[in-house]
Amino acid sequence: MQYDRLHTFVIHQLESGLPAYLTYHNTEHTISVIEATMHLAASENIGGEDLILLKTAALVHDTGYLKHHMEHEVLSCDFAKKWLPEYGYSSLQIEIVCRMIMATRLPHDPADHLAEILCDADLYYLGTEHYSFYSEKLYLEFRKFGLVKTKLEWNLMQVEFLSAHKFYIRTAIQEREAQKQKQLQQLKAKLDSSIAASKKIDPVDIVQDILLMLVGVVFAGYALKGFLVPNHFFDGGITGISLLVHELYHFNLAIVILLLNLPFIVVSYFSVGSRFAFRTFISVVLLGICLTLLPDVAITNDKLLISIFGGVFLGIGIGLIMRAGAALDGIEVLALYTLKRTSFTITEIILGINILIFSAAAFKFGIETALYSVLTYFSATRCIDYVVEGIQAYTGVTIISGKSELIKYQLVNDLRRGITVYKGERGFLPGKFEISADCDIIFTVITRLELRKLKNLVYNVDPNAFVFANTIKEASGGVIKRRHHH
Repeated sequence: MQYDRLHTFVIHQLESGLPAYLTYHNTEHTISVIEATMHLAASENIGGEDLILLKTAALVHDTGYLKHHMEHEVLSCDFAKKWLPEYGYSSLQIEIVCRMIMATRLPHDPADHLAEILCDADLYYLGTEHYSFYSEKLYLEFRKFGLVKTKLEWNLMQVEFLSAHKFYIRTAIQEREAQKQKQLQQLKAKLDSSIAASKKIDPVDIVQDILLMLVGVVFAGYALKGFLVPNHFFDGGITGISLLVHELYHFNLAIVILLLNLPFIVVSYFSVGSRFAFRTFISVVLLGICLTLLPDVAITNDKLLISIFGGVFLGIGIGLIMRAGAALDGIEVLALYTLKRTSFTITEIILGINILIFSAAAFKFGIETALYSVLTYFSATRCIDYVVEGIQAYTGVTIISGKSELIKYQLVNDLRRGITVYKGERGFLPGKFEISADCDIIFTVITRLELRKLKNLVYNVDPNAFVFANTIKEASGGVIKRRHHH
């Protein structure tokens, strides 16, 4: 094997044939990989024929870029098969060289010790203080090829790559792993900072949420003061408990509702999120003000109309407030909190709490009142479901976007949701049926309180993303029980 003659030939081919836009995969890179290969080979006591074959693989592993950047490993093997016989390499030796070259294809899958050395040498820069310098060169290449468009996408790609990458050789681990992890943490911090800076608060959304909260509070207050309170009817949840306390002890209803919801607002601050807790607190305070200002005037004395329309107006009010990213009743927060400590579902927990409320109402005010109150609760829950577009406790969301990498990162790291990714194709539009492209189809499961935030997150990344949701009656396992961030 005439390695020295081959080295002169290949370096000349690279210097004269590689395009100028290859800022990373150039002759300098090949020389640095050869140097790293020799350093790692020496630490592993590799010598003789194995060392020559290893240096040969390092020398020709990126010659495929002389033709094209796509499938360059295969093209590099073609280069080896064409030229190595002229420098004394046998068919078996060429096969070994090609096996090492193909091992550098991402994700790495080295079949032997020599391939492991070449894989580590090829990416030895990952664990150096010059990582940013080489990363910038590679970014320019990727942008030229159209693989990335922005620095944010590039940093995201680098975080995912460094998180999955591993060195194989003991020396590489000792010399490079610690610095690589440091680079990873710096990249994560930079990425989080970039994402935070890109998030803009839309004044229109804020005004819309405020209007939803105000209208929702008025509807709920009207239902209580115009239907339920004057006729001694009840509802489920914390509202039902408040009505029960008000009827038994004649305490001010506005104060009772506020006091009974406060503990759950505090719990929601830690288990759901500060924004959700703050908006819920404001909603409950506004409801208290509304109840204080509205007079006790019975709209009707018909018990059927009271139970149905009292529930309808209450459900509309609660639903509008939920669409604003808040809640008017702490029972769902209590259910989420209890869910983490029991084997019951949220539906079962809420049902159990309401059974106790209606049982107490039946014992004190009669079975007829309790049954009408159950009808009120049913009407309210149906209207809540209608207002929030049929969303139940859990909602399955499917997202199709050309910017799926960034969306995946934010779903996992910002929304703290688990995701499943399907490989698919997007396109096939009327008049352009022949145009399509591979894409990742993202599926995740969220609570109904999170749907608004998820949509905002997705559309901030890609306004043209296709998002659709479907009802999930019950869900368990995975990460759906983790802390919710609103």
